[in-house]
Amino acid sequence: MFNLDRFIANCVIRRDKSMFALDIEANRDILTREIKGKKLCVIGGAGSIGSSFIKAVLRFEPKSVVVVDLNENGLAELVRDVRSSDGLYVPDEFRCYTLNFADPIFRRIFYEEKGFDILANFSAHKHVRSEKDRYSVQALIENNDIKAKKLMDMLKVYPPKHFFCVSTDKAANPVNIMGASKRIMEDMVMAYNQYFKVTTARFANVAFSNGSLPDGWLHRLQKKQPLVAPSDVKRFFVSPEESGQICMLACILGNPGEVFFPKLGEDQMLTFGSICDVFLKAEGFIKKQCSSEEEAKAYAAAMGYDSEIYPVFYSGSDTTGEKAYEEFYVSGEKINLQRFNSLGVVEQTARHNMEEVDSFFNDLESLFKKENFSKSDIVEAIKTFIPNFEHEEKGKNLDQKM
Repeated sequence: MFNLDRFIANCVIRRDKSMFALDIEANRDILTREIKGKKLCVIGGAGSIGSSFIKAVLRFEPKSVVVVDLNENGLAELVRDVRSSDGLYVPDEFRCYTLNFADPIFRRIFYEEKGFDILANFSAHKHVRSEKDRYSVQALIENNDIKAKKLMDMLKVYPPKHFFCVSTDKAANPVNIMGASKRIMEDMVMAYNQYFKVTTARFANVAFSNGSLPDGWLHRLQKKQPLVAPSDVKRFFVSPEESGQICMLACILGNPGEVFFPKLGEDQMLTFGSICDVFLKAEGFIKKQCSSEEEAKAYAAAMGYDSEIYPVFYSGSDTTGEKAYEEFYVSGEKINLQRFNSLGVVEQTARHNMEEVDSFFNDLESLFKKENFSKSDIVEAIKTFIPNFEHEEKGKNLDQKM
């Protein structure tokens, strides 16, 4: 029987235990002191990384957990998951709300709680495919940046001891608007270190995370549809468990303004095509390499449910925003690779101050109020804040491919 966790361990990350296990054990006393008996709020907690963060933190017995997410079904599964996991501590006060963190109801919860000891924000547009036209780009920036800034302003009233906001490797030298929005987010939240401690993390693809290409393969098999993958893109991968752990470690152990990342070498990068090959074999299929989407779809439609041969289509990446490689830090950032066993830390980097952040956000909101702003107008606005933003428009997005 196919076991996804085992497949990820054996064939994707290629390690039988978390790469952060030693760092967690070495810092167990600090983690226990800072989490046990504390009030925790997780925004975007129904997603792959947010839910993994919750499971990592629950092992240190917080007093209460409030989870906010727009995904009602995801919240239901989160509750079932944590309450069905053997040996996982769940406090008496474990509350989930189907809300947007910019909703007035969340403000009411926050003020009535008088804030939280630990607050982690995982609410984000995370996909490169979020970039299509001016409407999708506005929604992306509204969520990742503008609403997130309003959250930070609210937190000044009852400052958390630990605030964490998830970033991405694509924030380092961004080439797509999603990555640029995360770099903007990093600079914005770091400006609030004058009010409370802020940390973040850049990390690799989370293997089979919700909505990812590998996660899509599971759905394609269920629907007897072909599998697709880019043939020329290499990526780093961490397991869902590791994604939550790196966020917990950054949140609790990080100093104000620091960015954490996993210490992964180039030899640990994989292509999606190579993972797909092994995935099909693990599912008991022989790969049929097709030369086009049409051929792959036609073959899938004609094959029987007992077929041992399964169609795939691998092609070069030709859509806007695809980065050929991943990087966790850039030239000029002060990096420490000695503090932790499996974590690197960006201890210092050039950031915008609060005045510059406020000015840029005012410009963004003014731009969005115009009736006829374009996607290119947004790109040019971002370049005033991130001068090295190298955006290449190819006129094709991921929603135009299988």
